[in-house]
Amino acid sequence: MSETTFTLIFVAATFAAAGFVKGVVGMGLPTVAMGVVSLVMSPVAAATILVVPSLVTNVWQLVAGPGFGGLLRRLATMMLMVCMGTAIGIGVLTGASSSTASAALGAILAVYGLIGLAARQFTVPPRVEPWLSPLVGLVTGLITGATGVFVVPAVPYVSALGLAKEELIQALGLSFTVSTVALAAALALHGQYQLNAAGSSVLAVLPALAGMFAGQRLRDRMHPAAFRRWFFVGLVALGVYMFVRAWLGAKVP
Repeated sequence: MSETTFTLIFVAATFAAAGFVKGVVGMGLPTVAMGVVSLVMSPVAAATILVVPSLVTNVWQLVAGPGFGGLLRRLATMMLMVCMGTAIGIGVLTGASSSTASAALGAILAVYGLIGLAARQFTVPPRVEPWLSPLVGLVTGLITGATGVFVVPAVPYVSALGLAKEELIQALGLSFTVSTVALAAALALHGQYQLNAAGSSVLAVLPALAGMFAGQRLRDRMHPAAFRRWFFVGLVALGVYMFVRAWLGAKVP
């Protein structure tokens, strides 16, 4: 089997698994895809492949909700700062040292996994939203630009706004969609949105959608809480492995 064939099969299987996770727990596709695909290629190449499947699945999640206009007005400053932060942080992902981006990605995956395992319930008072939303957006954007992962601190923050279930799903879809577009734009502006990787990105849509459909169908037959817990355990393990591998690689002359 050639290296190209192996990579295509690996990417397809990864996006099918990532889509399955998203179907079961409602999120996780970009996080799983970036972490696993980065094991066989540079984080910037993995981020390029991530763009189209992430955009398709998150737009689907976004348009399915009941109150897009109200959520957009409420989260507008956060979304604007996500775009600004991504533009500022993209230099890490596209920089000459892939080990730096890999280490940053591993650290974020591990931190996000630990946050998920802690399962702490936070509440954001409405009076602090005007200044906290843009701050969270800026930090999320910086991390998106540096690692290609856009869940921290956006997911804990949006989850703490007291939204109804359908509103929460739609708000996460909005955040992920804006982050994906901002990431694609930043990569393109830095000349890193490569055509061959973009082609693989289009091909990754089908396994991602298939995995997502399967996860949604099986969700009622599974124990989502247990699945979610093991998902976060896996993220911690993957993140620690990536960080240590990148750190040791950087130490080798």
